[in-house]
Amino acid sequence: MRLIQAILHYDQNFFIWFLRRKHYAQLVALSYWLSKTGDGGWYVCLGAAVYLLEPNYGPLFLASGMAAFSLERPLYFLLKNSLRRGRPQTRILGFQSHIVPADEFSFPSGHTSAAFLVAALCAWFYPNTALWAFLWAPLVGLSRIFLGVHYPADVIVGALMGSACALVGIWSVAQ
Repeated sequence: MRLIQAILHYDQNFFIWFLRRKHYAQLVALSYWLSKTGDGGWYVCLGAAVYLLEPNYGPLFLASGMAAFSLERPLYFLLKNSLRRGRPQTRILGFQSHIVPADEFSFPSGHTSAAFLVAALCAWFYPNTALWAFLWAPLVGLSRIFLGVHYPADVIVGALMGSACALVGIWSVAQ
């Protein structure tokens, strides 16, 4: 229990460190748009476009993505609703996030999980996109911190979870 308390303490302090960065206002403005690129509707559009426009790996990309998300989304909801970690604005006196979050719990970051899942799929099926995909995914995660709706540990676990689910999705389709 003491280990968990220590992790939560350092996580909250690291979150506050993020908020004290130079050019914070500009980072928040950029974060708003970066976070929007991690909204779920874009993933549906990407999957459909790749499926329709790229006959070599498009169907495998879509099938792997559907398998990965069919694991990731329930796992995300299970963790979020069983661990019930409050968002920064409910735990830090006087702090107000820059956006209204979709729900009241922060752990793990669903935007980050989904972004890393898609980045891993892109990198696997289209290696020439790996650099861009793995530059974009962490920026989605960081944007969630700068917007004040997630702690760093929420983002780290989301990244690991999304990457792992992508690998399971790829493996399940390859069998």
